[in-house]
Amino acid sequence: MQFETIGLVGNTADASVVDTVEAVAAHLKKRGAEPLLLALDNRDVKGCQQVSGDELRKRSQLVISIGGDGTMLYATHLVAQKGTPLLGINRGRLGFLADISPTEMTARVDEVLAGDYTRESRSMLTARLRNKSVVTGHALNDIVLQRSGDTRLLDIETKVDGVYLNTHGSDGLIIATPTGSTAYALSCSGPILEPSLSAIVIVPICPHTLSDRPIVVDGDSKIEIKLIDRKGVTGRVSC
Repeated sequence: MQFETIGLVGNTADASVVDTVEAVAAHLKKRGAEPLLLALDNRDVKGCQQVSGDELRKRSQLVISIGGDGTMLYATHLVAQKGTPLLGINRGRLGFLADISPTEMTARVDEVLAGDYTRESRSMLTARLRNKSVVTGHALNDIVLQRSGDTRLLDIETKVDGVYLNTHGSDGLIIATPTGSTAYALSCSGPILEPSLSAIVIVPICPHTLSDRPIVVDGDSKIEIKLIDRKGVTGRVSC
């Protein structure tokens, strides 16, 4: 596939990110590609047409994330449903997801433009939160139900494909993809899953019971989690 219009996503409040965005944009223009920059603030960035998220999603054939893993996750939310490929240049701290360094970025970008790359698919999660209305979200890493504020321990009923699994007494519950198994889930003693596995890991956060351990289920599973209503207990969901 030939990439003629390429979206750029980066935190332009960071001067080092701006420098990298401008360098990438200039390099793309030399290679005959049109760079589009997601407009996040009013900062002037040389060599880029700044566009809205909707326009970037519609026009981009490739999106380059410039920043850390948080920027990569943000870019994923923008383009995942369309299936636009993502390339990550690391200007953050860890770079688990965005692993191309600034020193090698032009060489790696040239390889991609020449078709010399391997496209790797990653599984994602879809969350549907049912309360007074239904809210839908998508996650590359994880969906997390956790305590809101100083509320007491949560009681969370879990079902997998309609079959009761457990009632967790804990600070929360993480539902993670293989990609997300090295993120929040790992810090809660979850296992590391190979990225290509068709699997989902369910990880309790600070469980009250020693036998309440992480469990891995099939990647096509439908997982239902219900916060049991108790006085003074509230939770929040993030993805």
